[in-house]
Amino acid sequence: MTTNHEMKKIFSVYGIAYLILLTIVLILIFSYPKKELHLLVNSCHTYVQDTFFKHYTLLAEWPLYILALIPLFWKKYRIIIFYAVSEILSGTIALILKSNISIERPIRMFEHDTDVVLPLVEGVNMHHSNSFPSGHSATFFVFFTCFALLLAYYYQQRASQYDLRKKIIMYLSMFMLFVLASLGAYSRVYLSQHFLSDVCVGSIIGFVTPCLIFYFGKNLILKPKTEDLIK
Repeated sequence: MTTNHEMKKIFSVYGIAYLILLTIVLILIFSYPKKELHLLVNSCHTYVQDTFFKHYTLLAEWPLYILALIPLFWKKYRIIIFYAVSEILSGTIALILKSNISIERPIRMFEHDTDVVLPLVEGVNMHHSNSFPSGHSATFFVFFTCFALLLAYYYQQRASQYDLRKKIIMYLSMFMLFVLASLGAYSRVYLSQHFLSDVCVGSIIGFVTPCLIFYFGKNLILKPKTEDLIK
């Protein structure tokens, strides 16, 4: 018989990886001045990275929302509602913070530093205000955290069917979801659309919101039978 322990064990790969990264980022944020830290983490640009991050960051503007509708093909409406509520709540929190905490974007803060050349990527439309927090980072983490939670639940329901090789694949899948979310958040710093602190808070919003919704609303999200969520 499988239990919630199995689900928590699988999701912990995603959660622990995030907490480790968050700890490292917070140490950096409190160890360096904001502008110096931005240049430090954004100092290495290549054509391949420019091309990748320029396009990857756009996933948070509409493609992720389209991907979230895929469960409609299997009439898994509760999955879509779970994601929608998570996204709306996290977006609302980010919007409230943006509206009440007016912080300039990197390009505006560096414009008077004549001795500093801010690395920019050609073709990217730069924003100048409402830097804190990063809405794109929140969106990336909402999507992949929802995905990780549902995948962990899928594992819980079928753990007895998995051999060691399949379990390892499941652990690796969790880690890859974390990497994909983190790359999306980092893209905002790489493109100089946000400071690391903006991205950090955005990721926290995007991670915590779906976790809390799933924790308190799991019975509604998964109700009433396993097959209502995943067959």
